[in-house]
Amino acid sequence: MNTVICTYCEGNDTKIAVFFKEKDKVKLLKTGSYDVIQSALDLEDSITGLKIEGDELSFEGAMGRKSPEERKITISSIGLINDSLKEFNLKKSIFIPTVTEPSIYYHVVEESKLTDTSKMTQEIIGDIQSAQNVYIDKDNLSYVELADKSVLSVFLTGEVGCIKLVSSLAHYNRRRYYKIPSVKSAEISLAYYIAKRKKFFPDDNSLVVYIGREYSKLIFLHGRKIKHIGSTLDIGTVNLHTYDVYFSKILLEMENGGISSLDNIVVCGEDDSENLILSFYGTFPEANVSRLEFSDLDISTIDAKTKEKLSSFSVPIAAAIDYFDGVDEVHKGINLLPKYVKEEQKILQFAWHGFAMFPLLFFAAFLITVRVLNNHILMSKLNTEISEQASLLRQNQEILGKISDLQGKINGFSQTQAILDSASVGTGAWSDVLRKISNFVGQRKDFWLTKLTKADNGEVSIEGYSISKSVLTEFAYSIKTAELKSISYESLRDKSIYKFNLSFNLSSYVKGAE
Repeated sequence: MNTVICTYCEGNDTKIAVFFKEKDKVKLLKTGSYDVIQSALDLEDSITGLKIEGDELSFEGAMGRKSPEERKITISSIGLINDSLKEFNLKKSIFIPTVTEPSIYYHVVEESKLTDTSKMTQEIIGDIQSAQNVYIDKDNLSYVELADKSVLSVFLTGEVGCIKLVSSLAHYNRRRYYKIPSVKSAEISLAYYIAKRKKFFPDDNSLVVYIGREYSKLIFLHGRKIKHIGSTLDIGTVNLHTYDVYFSKILLEMENGGISSLDNIVVCGEDDSENLILSFYGTFPEANVSRLEFSDLDISTIDAKTKEKLSSFSVPIAAAIDYFDGVDEVHKGINLLPKYVKEEQKILQFAWHGFAMFPLLFFAAFLITVRVLNNHILMSKLNTEISEQASLLRQNQEILGKISDLQGKINGFSQTQAILDSASVGTGAWSDVLRKISNFVGQRKDFWLTKLTKADNGEVSIEGYSISKSVLTEFAYSIKTAELKSISYESLRDKSIYKFNLSFNLSSYVKGAE
């Protein structure tokens, strides 16, 4: 089960208790007490201050409305509340607001007026309307059976500050809402929890005295059922000077509820001191006076200081047990969850005509799906064809490349043939010339060549040396079209030699030589 966060708003006092259920044991994880002005819960007004019991934060602010400074205080207070719960995953948690007067109203309907139990809700709404001239939406109404078989109806009117607190916390964390499955009545949940814990006898008249910081509650039980809920007392620990005022109020409410004596008195809330218990013993000596104990809770994670003041969180604890027992179907408690909260928490917030559109939306979605599937099949076919054409294109490109290579070879054949022809002709001319030169040089020991070059126009140049100048003339005459370009005199060791430069045209040997 998810973490359950119970909030109780009574005047400026707001209490928060965090629970988690493990198997059959409810574990109390954390508690906090805050001073919050209810009109400031939408983050637009102010918060007087904040304090968290135990080892938590303490914040004091100024009262007032809607000044810029007070808005900062409000936002800071919601931030401090959020910080105190930061160890919990709030978006997955369950919030149970617990409310009391003036957020809720009680109305007793006598058994004789309930003529048709199958139409109980309408009977109660009609009785409230005739008695108080107030119309109640059936979604904002719940009821419990009293000990005398009459019905105690509980209903909400207008916005509820404790629910607005949860909404403000959600908006602070940029969430549209936090999950609220149920809204509980402080008096009814407390009466159920104490009756479950104390195991009163069926004929016992018992009194539950809850003392708050600003207000106090008197709840009368007969056996394990509610007998009478007294008016909220405008006294609490912050404005109480003597316990005697409680006794006069109790006697007055006993007279109003038709209760002659008390067998049990259970004290809980902000004050369950020994002095208070002794005072009750002195006024009601025949009653068994006791504190509300919480032995059914696992409080191992709570610090010692908070354990001492655990009774001040009696209402949120009772609301948590009421909720858990309802989930486990051990007990059927009331649920005052307003209609607007139910609508806000719906995933699909449609009116009846919105839901009527669902078949059309389904049909449209079906047609769109079919169209998409058909297009997908067509796209698959086209993709296959594109792949095939791409493969064919690559093959054609390879063939064109081979054809281009062959064309290049064919075009270069004539050039190659001409080169080969010219090479063959030139080869014969060179053979003839080199044979003549070789024969001449072989017969002359005083003559040698150093360089032979050929120009592009067929002009051949020969450079060399000779000891005899007449030999040079004889060599020039041995080669067709030969011409001595230059003869120069040089010394080589102790001898004189002639350097020459001779040129001729190779073309004169193309058709043969002598």
